[in-house]
Amino acid sequence: MNITDGKLFTNMLRAAYLNLEKNKEEVNRLNVFPVPDGDTGTNMSLTLKSAVKNMETENSEDISKIAKAFSTGSLMGARGNSGVITSQILRGFSQGIDDAKIIDVETLKNGLVQAYKIAYKAVMKPTEGTILTVIRGIGEFAEANYKNYVDVKVFFEDIIAEGKKVLESTPEMLPVLKQAGVVDAGGMGLIVILDGILNYENIESSESISVETAKINSSSFPIAQDTGDDIKYGYCTEFMIETDYGDYLKFRNDISKFGDSILVVKGDGLIKTHIHTNNPGVVLEKALQLGQLKDIKIDNMRIQHNHIIAGKEADEYFDPAMDPNKKMKYGFISVSSGEGFSKLFKELGVNKIISGGQTMNPSTETILEAVDEINADNIFVFPNNGNIILAAEQAKSLSEKNIIVIKSKTIPQGITSLLSFDEELNPEENEKEMSEVLSTVKTAQLTFSIRDTEINGLKIKKDDIIGLEGGEILSTGKKLNKVTLDLLSKIVDEDSSLITVYYGEDTEDKHVNDLERKLTRIYEDLDIEFVNGGQPLYYYIISVE
Repeated sequence: MNITDGKLFTNMLRAAYLNLEKNKEEVNRLNVFPVPDGDTGTNMSLTLKSAVKNMETENSEDISKIAKAFSTGSLMGARGNSGVITSQILRGFSQGIDDAKIIDVETLKNGLVQAYKIAYKAVMKPTEGTILTVIRGIGEFAEANYKNYVDVKVFFEDIIAEGKKVLESTPEMLPVLKQAGVVDAGGMGLIVILDGILNYENIESSESISVETAKINSSSFPIAQDTGDDIKYGYCTEFMIETDYGDYLKFRNDISKFGDSILVVKGDGLIKTHIHTNNPGVVLEKALQLGQLKDIKIDNMRIQHNHIIAGKEADEYFDPAMDPNKKMKYGFISVSSGEGFSKLFKELGVNKIISGGQTMNPSTETILEAVDEINADNIFVFPNNGNIILAAEQAKSLSEKNIIVIKSKTIPQGITSLLSFDEELNPEENEKEMSEVLSTVKTAQLTFSIRDTEINGLKIKKDDIIGLEGGEILSTGKKLNKVTLDLLSKIVDEDSSLITVYYGEDTEDKHVNDLERKLTRIYEDLDIEFVNGGQPLYYYIISVE
């Protein structure tokens, strides 16, 4: 049996998404730490949702074109490390099958081998015991054994069985997995995807997938009370061009005179375009000169603006006062979670603030759109989360602008890095200085456990308070401030001079006041600051410098 039908292949890939969407919470629960924002399954599911949407708009029966559309969609919708790696696996598979019209045993082998090779190249320092190990095990098995098979289905069944064996061995490769008593979440997500493909007939796959943009409540931020009359270009216009035209930068330059907020990204046989303009028809006519158009979307932003003012909806990021026509030497983008943090970043001069973090990792496309909104020679991006760094770097690789990704893994690191910026230095000097200060910041985080577990000799019960620093759980208990003080006692040292406590949206005032009194007494020689971060899920995020 070979896969010769494009419609069948489409249903298989759609079933892969539906199976992951159905089981994403099971994947999320495999997060090593029992924190309430384990999101590997969610990120992978959102990545595949974008892939399916793009595949459906392609509406092709050609197997290689379907694979390319699926890959391109995953690339633009990739969220978090797991999502980015998944998109690279799909990119490699698409490259591996090349222009194949059918998927036989050898073609499947070619796709899987290229999938693991491309995925490994995407990560600077690959860690074994992760999704990378699982896809490599699958690829190596396929390469070594494909000549023993004739039937693709039988071959695929054995490939999945091998993948499950590798997945089961991940705790032996990563001690932290073994301590937590779980297998790797990303690897499990990959197996769920493959199981969906294998069992596509048993999965409801007739539904059309629609991608929704993450929203935030505009009441979180100060917005001028106006009617939108100052909007220079009134129509947000988006579309895809089916074309092999290579000089997409020339096309971007050609349409630049018709508007602003221009985003043009080249994929396999596609050019994705976004522009704010007063003449959508003219832009579409220019695009038609390059190829067929699809996925056209035009929104009247002046009407949308009135809804925003009414507090009904807002974009996933907002910008402080900024003249889009004025070219700046430097621009700044920061990911932020919480109203207080966002206001603080605004005060520090950040031009674009993307709402996100552990609970919702922004996609590569969202970061690219933010980059495109900034008229600057050099743009610094602060992911402020280890799970967003890969998406930021992928956005950098897709953009023609000079993007500098500062690898901040926490919001306090991002704040400290921003404070070290010196406009008199050149971009390279600033990158060096802003990156070096990251190591001077210790970030303590206080949240609650979502399950019983045992890590590093600590027995943790569901709903216990847990204190984390440097990727490890160091303290646990029943009382918030007691755990907080215990955690700080382990990370504050003789070199520490400042403790900044950012309290969350659900932290009660009595706990905040009590902690302030105790910290002031215990660390009388240190500067103590309390700031309303407004972050979800985390009672405290504490910076120690």
